[in-house]
Amino acid sequence: MSKKVIQILCWNLFGILLLISLYCTYRHGFWFNLDSTIFHFFNQFLDGSNKTFLYLIAITNHRSFDVISFLAMALLYYLYFRKVDNIDKRKMIVIGLMMLVMAILIKQWGRFIPISHESPTLYFDPLESINRISKLTHFGTKDASSDSFPGDHGMMLMIFAAFMWRYFGLKAFIQSAIIVIIFSAPRIIAGAHWFTDVYVGSLAITSIVLSWFLITPASDYLARGLLHLMPKRFFKTS
Repeated sequence: MSKKVIQILCWNLFGILLLISLYCTYRHGFWFNLDSTIFHFFNQFLDGSNKTFLYLIAITNHRSFDVISFLAMALLYYLYFRKVDNIDKRKMIVIGLMMLVMAILIKQWGRFIPISHESPTLYFDPLESINRISKLTHFGTKDASSDSFPGDHGMMLMIFAAFMWRYFGLKAFIQSAIIVIIFSAPRIIAGAHWFTDVYVGSLAITSIVLSWFLITPASDYLARGLLHLMPKRFFKTS
């Protein structure tokens, strides 16, 4: 059995075990206790006593702030883009297109996972008094979702990190992983997502699907095909 096959099987086993563990402990057990602890820890600080923190979380959960996370990824990508020659610039454009395609496909694939639940703000609100940033700030920010699994925003960030690891190495992965943590945190702090929506659901789905695309020759075959279709005027190589 080849090394790549073993890697794929390991990533798939990792993802499947994460999903099974979450499915089997729904509303009880380790994952729920962790989710509940994280939610209540942050929610206590959203009572309005610290206006700076409250509005920071409100702003970073507004839909328009997603543009900032995209710009952070684009900036990191550009830092690698500017260092390479025209041949590799063409390849990086293609890799960027593949990221977008895989993001769309994986998002659709995630809908078939038989796990669905409301965000912690909606789950706990009828049971106890909790702090909702949308009510405290009237900012029109996202602090709830009727179906928060998996964390789509976190999944897009993780797809970016996986591609950076595959094509640019461990250093690029660490840099992009920092972006994942920074820009997925506001959703969890606000209670729009459970911790496991992102770091179990999104991580599991990304691990399963992308392992078949990035570890096999599939990504390289697609990249060569897209390079062949790219107009020659983009970053001429001669």
